[in-house]
Amino acid sequence: MNLKTEANGNLMVIFVREERLDAHNSEELKTEMNRLFEEGTKYILIDLKEVRFIDSSGLGVLVSGFKNASTRQGSLKLCGLQTQVKSMFELTRLHRVFDIFQTVDEALESM
Repeated sequence: MNLKTEANGNLMVIFVREERLDAHNSEELKTEMNRLFEEGTKYILIDLKEVRFIDSSGLGVLVSGFKNASTRQGSLKLCGLQTQVKSMFELTRLHRVFDIFQTVDEALESM
C-alpha cells in the first residue's frame, strides 16, 4: 500500500495513496496506525482523497483506529472523502462516529 505519513505539530497525517481501501491492503494502514500509536501519537488524520472505493475491511480498520485513539484519549479524524466513499460512511452511519472534513487544512483548523 502506498502511504505517506507527515507530522504536523502533535498530529500525524496519513495520506492514503490508493484508489481502493479493501481486504487486500487495509491491514497495512492498520499496521501504520498501530505503529504511530505505539510511538506515542495520540492524534491521527487520515486523508482519503485518492480513495474511490472502500469495503467492510477498510471501514473496519478505520473503526479499529478510532477505538485505539479513543482509548489513548486521542482522536482519529478523516478528510477528503470522495462521493462513493462518503456514501458508504452514510450507509453504515459511520459519518456519525467520525469527524469528517473536506480538506487537511479544514481538519487542522478544527484541532
